[in-house]
Amino acid sequence: MLLNLHIKNMALIDEIDIDFGDGLNILTGETGAGKSIVIGSIMLALGGKAPRDFVRKDAEYGLVELLFSIEDGEIMEKLAEWEIPEADSGELILSRKIIGGRSVSKMNGETVTLSRVREAAALLLDLHAQHEHQSLLVPGNHIRLLDRFGREKLTQVKDKVAKLYEEYRVLDEEYREGSINDEEKKRQLDLMQYESREIEEAALKEGEDEQVEHQYRLASNSKSIAEHVGSAFTYIEETVYAAVDRSIREMSAVTGYDERLGTLSETLDQASELLSDFVRSARDYLEENTYSDEEFRELESRLDTINHLKAKYGRTIPEVLAYGEQIRERYEKLVNHESYMEELGKRKDKKKAELLEACEELSAGRKQVAAGLAQSIKSALVDLNFLDVRFDMVFERQEEPSASGFDHAYFIISTNVGEEMKPLWQVASGGELSRIMLAMKSCLADADRIETLIFDEIDVGISGRTAQMVAGKIHGIGKTHQVICITHLPQIAAMANHHYLIEKRVTDGKTVTQIYALSPEQEIRELARLIGGVEITDRVMESAREMKELAGKVKVD
Repeated sequence: MLLNLHIKNMALIDEIDIDFGDGLNILTGETGAGKSIVIGSIMLALGGKAPRDFVRKDAEYGLVELLFSIEDGEIMEKLAEWEIPEADSGELILSRKIIGGRSVSKMNGETVTLSRVREAAALLLDLHAQHEHQSLLVPGNHIRLLDRFGREKLTQVKDKVAKLYEEYRVLDEEYREGSINDEEKKRQLDLMQYESREIEEAALKEGEDEQVEHQYRLASNSKSIAEHVGSAFTYIEETVYAAVDRSIREMSAVTGYDERLGTLSETLDQASELLSDFVRSARDYLEENTYSDEEFRELESRLDTINHLKAKYGRTIPEVLAYGEQIRERYEKLVNHESYMEELGKRKDKKKAELLEACEELSAGRKQVAAGLAQSIKSALVDLNFLDVRFDMVFERQEEPSASGFDHAYFIISTNVGEEMKPLWQVASGGELSRIMLAMKSCLADADRIETLIFDEIDVGISGRTAQMVAGKIHGIGKTHQVICITHLPQIAAMANHHYLIEKRVTDGKTVTQIYALSPEQEIRELARLIGGVEITDRVMESAREMKELAGKVKVD
């Protein structure tokens, strides 16, 4: 359940906090008061696109925070799987901060990606934004609604279809790529034979490139190395040895007088030994690392070969060797191309048969779910003043399967006796579509196990008795879910368990939007405004009071 909404520095909103309750939460206000800012901010926090200039011009940043209470164990497990801090605490804070042209989203203080936020949002809240009912005019959306309703029954077989389709697609692509003529086959065989031979004859070994590069660097600088190392030990032999020997003799003359002088003399002896070791090691090094012109040319040639192969077949020797193995495998397949294609064709056909069988299973499951969904939506539509409605779903089979099966399905409806059932997009008006979407939302809410539903002006295009029935339906949803509803209709507003007013005020020379919870008497006055408009007379106030009392009786019933 959404416990709190905090918005700061968004459009006309300076800073607001709204504590929502369970049941039906109603938000009302004058046109332009900022209702769309509230919904826009919620959508922003849930991973929506940030509109340009949505942050107040005089602010460094904009911030939206949503505080949810969570009781569903599966959601807690999912949060723990995502390594969200305090996933088992029963609370989740979703926040999004807009700074300049970038944004930062967090879950319980942990920075997360927008895709992760959207995944969490799908578990926590369903938001019906303005004009969303227009999505019913797109046939492709209908089967997604069906799959959503039948998620528990269909998910396993849908995953099976998707997996088989991907396996079939890979085989089909391999088969199509393998279909070549004799001339192309010969060209490819010649190329693969050349590349395979080139790699094989090089006889590369892992780590060889680093070793050869090191030896080549030494060989390239061997003259300079010999000159400097030779000068070093020659200088020691000609000058340093004599100086050290003279120093040792001088110290030997006085070591008997003090133990510390003996220690100093020993240090000189050690220095003499170290110098001798250096001279011997330096001579050995020069003898071992002397490169002839022929050896240098061999190193240079080997290094060129290695770098040439790395440039053609891979950045490293292991990649070059792996490419060579791939070439040999492809060569064997191409040499035996006819038998290979025959075997591949059999595998492809077998996989397609498995895919079609799974699609049949999915289609059968969908048709069962569709019957239940159509009946549920029909019952909900009757509650919404579609008294003679008939509602169903039509299935058509596509020629080729896809990752979601081979079904093309869409809703059909008849709202009057004697009328033929037709697709939604051919017969439904704006107001009818709005009510149909409400009916679907009421059915899907239970199937999704989503606790919070937000309706932004679901009342478009309705009035009178229909408005009263829509109010009853929204109230009914509010018995089992938290509902947050923005409305202009007094019939819906009267059903509120919690009523909030959104209004614009001028504070310190600037226009700001504020939101606050209404007291019972303030609720009556707001209902009167919705009923009577600008002039609120005593009679309008009486009507508002009566409407609230009648709504109270309906809620008790």
